[in-house]
Amino acid sequence: MSGGAGLRRKAFEPAAAGALQGVRVVDLSRLVAGNMLTKVLADHGAEVVKVEPPEGDTLRAWRTRGVSTTWKALGRNKLSVCLDLRSAEGVGVVRRLARDAAMLVESFRPGVLEAMGLDPAALLEANPRLVVVRISGWGQDGPFRHKPGFGTLVEGYSGFAAQNGFSDREPVLPPMYMADGYAGLYGAAAAMIALRHAEAGGGGQVIDLSLFDPIFTMMEPQMANWRLTGRVKPRTGSRSTNSVPRNAYRTADGAWVCLSASTQGMTEKLLHAIGRPELVSDPRFRTNADRLRHVEELDGIIGAFIGARSLDETLAHFDRAGVTIGPVMDAERLDQDRYVAEREALVEVPDADMPGGWLPMHGAVPRLSATPGVLARPAPRLGEHNAAVLEPLLGPAELARLRDAGAVREGPPGAPAEPGAP
Repeated sequence: MSGGAGLRRKAFEPAAAGALQGVRVVDLSRLVAGNMLTKVLADHGAEVVKVEPPEGDTLRAWRTRGVSTTWKALGRNKLSVCLDLRSAEGVGVVRRLARDAAMLVESFRPGVLEAMGLDPAALLEANPRLVVVRISGWGQDGPFRHKPGFGTLVEGYSGFAAQNGFSDREPVLPPMYMADGYAGLYGAAAAMIALRHAEAGGGGQVIDLSLFDPIFTMMEPQMANWRLTGRVKPRTGSRSTNSVPRNAYRTADGAWVCLSASTQGMTEKLLHAIGRPELVSDPRFRTNADRLRHVEELDGIIGAFIGARSLDETLAHFDRAGVTIGPVMDAERLDQDRYVAEREALVEVPDADMPGGWLPMHGAVPRLSATPGVLARPAPRLGEHNAAVLEPLLGPAELARLRDAGAVREGPPGAPAEPGAP
């Protein structure tokens, strides 16, 4: 496999600073949602202290050909401290870290933090400005609070899976961590709202972030439509129930394009572009409501036009006509794509685990003009920053004692020495 053509190659910049420089975040979370949340903060300069158990964050075990690319992506810009939180002394170190932090993020089941001796009320008493983000599958209250809550379950429970896919086939779960990703992004926004409140003198608070709530919110307005119609929205594949035409169409060379003409003006452009201007005044297609009733016929006409042309011919033709159409991209095509490269949506960073020594990685988003996100450091080795973080906090003698007691752990023997290796 060849590397991406034209991707920018970037060295990590340890001294780079973002808008959140000076904000310390203690991250006790595991898996995707918490790591996504703290990655956003770390990308913008927050000092994220990733507190990991002796076996490391679960993401380190998600490997492709021996490499945890998920950990490398979500662990970047963070510091790793390895503590045994089954010991009272390990928990005591977290308590001390939280005393001077701006935020603490956790993703245990409800009640576990309290059982460990890290009750948010006590943490807030010691640090009245602390923002505590609590991530769980179903929330800190309600009848499901103690149920396991991986993203897959809430993707089904939220109504998403019921609407995703084709009507004659099974519901389709997303092929990526959708619920966790939404929760991480919502959580980053919530954390910044709470931080603004704390810095304005309002004090800290607890954020109850379930995996369910963000994806359920993204399903609006499914419930209002149900109340209005008394019908559950069917699965419609790539079609929209709000506007027509909108679908994925196959080209003559077996590629796919996605097309959306969701305004009247764009639909009229499209009908002229396929050489059928008479359809603009056809009673079947004159308005969006008409087109919704005759979607099969219109899709057949558009599909026949596209199906007689190659991908390149299709894109060039519709681009000249100003019609909103684009290719359905996969990883191979994205790796060679000019837009992705020039936008720096994807960059390459040095990584000894990767063939050729370079790891493709998404750039920092959102993009800020005055304080852009940074790629300061690769994802850390387990316990890599024990000394850097804990020695100033505890002193060298206390740190040595906690190491001897097993409360502070080093990375496993034989851990790779190259930066960023899991």
